[in-house]
Amino acid sequence: MYKILIVDDEPNIRDIVAKYGEFEGYSVTGAQNGMEAVELVKNGKYDIVLMDVMMPELDGFSAVRKIRQFSQIPVIMLSARTEEYDKIHGFEIGADDYVTKPFSPKELMLRVNAILSRGKASEAKSDIYETDKLKVDFTARIVYVNGGRIELSPKEYELLFFLVRNKGIALSRERILSEVWGYDFYGDDRTLDTHIKLLRKSLGDASDYVVTLRGMGYRFET
Repeated sequence: MYKILIVDDEPNIRDIVAKYGEFEGYSVTGAQNGMEAVELVKNGKYDIVLMDVMMPELDGFSAVRKIRQFSQIPVIMLSARTEEYDKIHGFEIGADDYVTKPFSPKELMLRVNAILSRGKASEAKSDIYETDKLKVDFTARIVYVNGGRIELSPKEYELLFFLVRNKGIALSRERILSEVWGYDFYGDDRTLDTHIKLLRKSLGDASDYVVTLRGMGYRFET
């Protein structure tokens, strides 16, 4: 049974998420602030964290930064802040997804299901892709550029893996969003463009492998 940690200072939101999560067959634990969440992740075994941004004692962004120091557990940010800056900041610190309030509990569970399903599928794969500049170990989730290991956010890993596995194929924005985010995407296409920008920055000398197809999407080519 997958274990979800819902972190929010509003009891009603924790209760609603717990209700829907348990209906999906998950075990759900609640935390009311970021400090409590960090300790629970550090001392317990959870499969995904749903993290509110605005909380007392320790906000969600700060909590994710602390969690990323010792864990790559998937994190979905929950926030009433809809500014693009906040979303980009969430992705930069390692969030897998960003959901704005008010949200549909059903849609949130679809996002949770998608992230957990992709994680399970990746565990079954065991292969390595390598070029003169880039090496991708799918099983270990390790990426090297020019022989040096680089650190990517969870979403950057998934995006890179999808692009590499579809090397040479023209991929539309709609297909990438559907396959990588794993649900019917209702957000802004800029979410994908932002992640591509962050991925290219992380790839450094190998960034030219990710090619923009104007008016359509992207292609991975070497």
